[in-house]
Amino acid sequence: MTVYIGVDFHPYEQSVAYASDEDGEIGYRRFLHSDKQSIRAFYRKCGADAVIGVEATGCLWWFEKMLADGGHKLKIGDPRMIRRAALSRHKNDFRDAETILDLLMRGAFPSIVPRSEESREVLDLLHYRQTLVQKRTSIANQLQAFARGKGLARFRMPAVKGRRKLVDAPVTEIETLLVTSRLVLFDEITAQMKALESRLEKLAAADERARLLMTHPGIGVINALALVHTLGEVRRFRRKEEVVAFVGLDPLEKSSGQTKRIGQISKHGSRLARHLLGQAAQACRDHRIRKFYLEVSRRRGRPKAKVAAARKLLINCYVMLRDGIGYEEFQRRGEVGLCEGSGEARAKASVSGGLRARPAISI
Repeated sequence: MTVYIGVDFHPYEQSVAYASDEDGEIGYRRFLHSDKQSIRAFYRKCGADAVIGVEATGCLWWFEKMLADGGHKLKIGDPRMIRRAALSRHKNDFRDAETILDLLMRGAFPSIVPRSEESREVLDLLHYRQTLVQKRTSIANQLQAFARGKGLARFRMPAVKGRRKLVDAPVTEIETLLVTSRLVLFDEITAQMKALESRLEKLAAADERARLLMTHPGIGVINALALVHTLGEVRRFRRKEEVVAFVGLDPLEKSSGQTKRIGQISKHGSRLARHLLGQAAQACRDHRIRKFYLEVSRRRGRPKAKVAAARKLLINCYVMLRDGIGYEEFQRRGEVGLCEGSGEARAKASVSGGLRARPAISI
């Protein structure tokens, strides 16, 4: 007898629908996450062979670890695919758990591969660094606004002369307190960021995939780690369009009949990865990406050019990770005809250069 358990997981509670393949009768339970003893007892009673399914969410790590310690295996599913499979438009916690249970018993549960613990930790560090960057930028903007109010020229925060003028500008006790406090916060956040970036540099130096990506112009330590641990095993993507959609840089199509509409990007993937790719694309010195960015910028404006260039940069990184090649080899394959052109040209270039013919590489 196998017990199937569908779990509708929330941050502070979970609703459970369970049934066995012997009688198919469905039972329901609700647990508060503060009562972990009852949760362990329930899953222990269901047996180690129980099939447990849950939607992917951001606070599953402790639950997944608790089940693994008890000898259970948790299946994590795609929330969008699970919702599409719902038989009713009505929605509540137990109905959601029933939907997951039905998919498990029919063998149609849309499982996904969760990130490794290492990737989770690295991404946590990157998100924390991005939070520090935003806070430091906010403080710097406040100080610049104060300087403009005093008629001071624009200055860079690390500059000693600019800081000295800023400290001497206040005329009241409150102004002095605000400026001094903001400068202290700015310096403290900067010190924390340097310590964090030093740790990230060590992680990147020990990761072969990150070192490979850093050979591409515009890709540094932060971008390389973000892409490596966001994409995971890139060979699971069959086409470059799947990678673009995974990160959320794919344009949404809303066409009907004779009307063709291509709208904004989907933004379904990692917000951090999209932001970093956009920043890298603007500063990228790859002549193809730079030329493409300038052309699109003249026709469609900088925001659209930024997104389009970020998409091309992502595809370049995907090809490099997929084929395990550095930037020089990536460029050389484009020059000898292994990236674009007819299949016959690629085959001739492969024979003359001693390289195995590969699928077309988008640049």
